[in-house]
Amino acid sequence: MKKISVVVPCYNEQEVLPLFYTEIQKVMTEIRQEHPDTDFELLFINDGSRDGTLSKLRELAKADSRVRYISFSRNFGKEAGMFAGLENASGDYVVVMDADLQHPPAFLPEMYNYVLSGEYDCATTRRVSRKGEPKLLSWFSRKFYKIMNKISQTEIVDGAQDFRFMTRQMVDSILSMREYNRFSKGIFSWVGFRTKYIEYENVERAAGTSTWSFWKLFRYALEGFFAFSTAPLALSSFLGVISCLLAFVMVIVFIIKTIFFGETEKGFPTLICAIFFMGGLQLFCTGILGQYLAKTYLETKKRPIYLVAETEKDISRESETKEQGTEKEAE
Repeated sequence: MKKISVVVPCYNEQEVLPLFYTEIQKVMTEIRQEHPDTDFELLFINDGSRDGTLSKLRELAKADSRVRYISFSRNFGKEAGMFAGLENASGDYVVVMDADLQHPPAFLPEMYNYVLSGEYDCATTRRVSRKGEPKLLSWFSRKFYKIMNKISQTEIVDGAQDFRFMTRQMVDSILSMREYNRFSKGIFSWVGFRTKYIEYENVERAAGTSTWSFWKLFRYALEGFFAFSTAPLALSSFLGVISCLLAFVMVIVFIIKTIFFGETEKGFPTLICAIFFMGGLQLFCTGILGQYLAKTYLETKKRPIYLVAETEKDISRESETKEQGTEKEAE
């Protein structure tokens, strides 16, 4: 039997979980009909949800033995959720997908066939449109990929998603990168392996609201820049050199004007502008250095990427304890 582990990070997904479970059941049945030697496990990662997500997962785990879940002690972020899922998945193949149905489960049979053929180690989806997204957000997203691919040696395909069907070999390679500051889009590309991109139109959420605000996406983009490129450090050095050259040229110009033309500079406006310009430039460069230093500081702490508060095994233990208590009372 070949097992497929479906990893689903969840954060406040109580509304969409029943819809997702219904859809994934249909797809699992379809795959089993085509490949009878295939088994499944559904591994949900509750990333500190504040709604009824955990209760829904407990219900699913009690009703279906294929359902497993890991509940974090607090919100650690989607990156931690994906890492926890990959680390605890036991399948020969591992799928990472969202619960909001923006990653259509209907693609799984096609993705499985691509990977099963042996031609590819990973099958993933790539959005060819951003229908339903704010235009400003779409514009920034496209610019991010263009800039990222210019300043980084790791190519990230525009529109590529975290929805991936991977072999165990690729998953183990990803898990070997145990960095605290994670940017999975870059990690997926960095480890390499043969990847099949399946193009599709953007799909809106089936229910609930997205927790990804513009500010969160912007911070995530910065994480990518700092994680897979040292270009910002080179930029700060370049700006420093340009500033020195400009200052040198200005000094030469002032000397020539004073000696040959007898012009004297009053200096106050020029001095204020120069101070503000150089001060801002220094703070900007210091900020870039500070970001890299902060990332290094967090890595050296060696803190765990996530902490577990509860799993489906706790439900089994509680049931066994209750049964033993009932037997003792009967005796």
